[in-house]
Amino acid sequence: MKHLLILTGFLMFAISCKSQKQDNKQMGGAAEASTNKYDADNMPPYFINGMGDTIKTIIKSNAVWEKELDDATYYVMREKGTERAFTSPLNKEKREGLFTCAACGLTLFRSNEKFDSGTGWPSFWAAADENNIMKDTDYEIGYARTELMCARCGGHLGHVFDDGPKPTGLRYCINGLSLNFVKAEN
Repeated sequence: MKHLLILTGFLMFAISCKSQKQDNKQMGGAAEASTNKYDADNMPPYFINGMGDTIKTIIKSNAVWEKELDDATYYVMREKGTERAFTSPLNKEKREGLFTCAACGLTLFRSNEKFDSGTGWPSFWAAADENNIMKDTDYEIGYARTELMCARCGGHLGHVFDDGPKPTGLRYCINGLSLNFVKAEN
């Protein structure tokens, strides 16, 4: 009986959380306060990449991004969604080249830093330029993770974990929808 009461309480809590999230979505998210310090209102006007170049940030409203990106890419990059594992063709991409932001074209990763993590998402042990990626703490699933975003446009990329291979020990777990692949020219 005690377990039944606990289970019932948990289910009621879960249903109320889901209902609140749906209400927020129907209201355009207005009722949900942003915890991301890199939302459009908080993006710096520029950043300096690892080569010392000044890169101007791209700040657009979600309405503009929604017109420019397809539905699935918008969901992942602007609503911080996650694509289903093993669905991105970039997960198996082995050619030499660069992986760029699908929204703004900023270079994020190189193919020689890509590895098969077995997770179903494109994974890298390092970024092409650490300054091209912003990091923020994400509590979306109940515990702290490090969220990754494009430094130029603020688009959600994925997360970084400390279970990757040498030399960094990092695993940049990236949504394929957040990336475009640019094949190296011979």
